[in-house]
Amino acid sequence: MAVFEDLDNKLSIVQQRAPIMKGMMIKFAKNICSWAAAMGKKEVVILSSLDSGKMPRCDMISQQIHYISTGNTDGTDERFEKLGWKKLEQYVPSQRGWQYLDSQMVDGSVQDEPFCTEDDFTDEDYFPSLPFASLFSSCKAKGLKVTCLFCFCSEGDNMRDALVLAEAVYKFVGKCSSTSLEADITDLN
Repeated sequence: MAVFEDLDNKLSIVQQRAPIMKGMMIKFAKNICSWAAAMGKKEVVILSSLDSGKMPRCDMISQQIHYISTGNTDGTDERFEKLGWKKLEQYVPSQRGWQYLDSQMVDGSVQDEPFCTEDDFTDEDYFPSLPFASLFSSCKAKGLKVTCLFCFCSEGDNMRDALVLAEAVYKFVGKCSSTSLEADITDLN
């Protein structure tokens, strides 16, 4: 894990590239969110790639940023809608996976077991089973404003996808226009 600080913009970037040990995701998420709260962070932005095989058919034509946010209980946020981004339609807070995560983030809860067995696993359980979901639910439970930004990615070289997410963050924090990173992305071809 690496932490980068941008003191001028009051921004901390935490990069976690290695997988979390099996059975430790909820504890890891709670620890990260406790650290963010202790550091006085008011908002957390989580970046994550998602399997392009899970992308809604209507989104396959363009490279689209998706998000979920604590801005509203259904995961929507006007700030991101204004940027033309779509809420991740698979975020349905009433589904069992999301409900399970919310229940596990209550202080004192120490269980870190799957909410269903492999035989019981359905398509609606896929997204709540990913690491971003535990981080999102934990930040929400800590009272932190939290947003997840997603880019659907294919296997292979995902440098272009990483730059799309980087541009999304820059747009969100108001540091660039829609074309300022375009030259860098184009140069990778």
